[in-house]
Amino acid sequence: MLVVHHLSHSRSQRILWLPEELDVPYEIRCYEREGRSHLAPEALKSVHPLGKSPVITDGGRAVAESGAIVDYIVRRHGEGRLAPSPDSWLYDQYMQWLHYAEGSAALPLIMKGLVSYLGNMWRPLKQRVDIELDTHLGYIDQSLEGRDYLVGNAFSAADVQMSFIGELAAIRTDRSRFPNLEAWVRRFQRRPAYQAAIRRGGPYDLGSG
Repeated sequence: MLVVHHLSHSRSQRILWLPEELDVPYEIRCYEREGRSHLAPEALKSVHPLGKSPVITDGGRAVAESGAIVDYIVRRHGEGRLAPSPDSWLYDQYMQWLHYAEGSAALPLIMKGLVSYLGNMWRPLKQRVDIELDTHLGYIDQSLEGRDYLVGNAFSAADVQMSFIGELAAIRTDRSRFPNLEAWVRRFQRRPAYQAAIRRGGPYDLGSG
């Protein structure tokens, strides 16, 4: 049985969403953040040495890293659904989004949260983070011009993987400056499987993490 080790108010919410879209049976093991630090609890280190979430277990195997988890679930449990054919150019685009979410797009969003607590001496860094943030959100917004979803205008697991970026953008900046991105987030949040994952996973507030 596929088990999603889910940290409250975190990017692991999207890993709950994916099996809901694929109608794949799964279990949830929930973990709460530690006190004032809001860090993942030590208990997660018994699942994977990094002690991070998301992580899944399946038949004695543990898989960490969101992109790898999405790929694993699609290939091993979804029979390739929600991904383009591997011999198509769309598949290459799909793989780019799977890696881009955490490889490039997440960093300025995370840094924005950190530098907001720093004093004026860090102003040059804050300005650089804002530039990077606008570059990445602008790229996503441009990629969504004239389409509903990221890959071939059809919903795919790439939209699931990228969802955390779109949602965290509302916390870190004025997301309405990127209307295509804004509409995309509103669109996927209306999907029944997304809403089912929220019901199963519990409250989901990125501002609290």
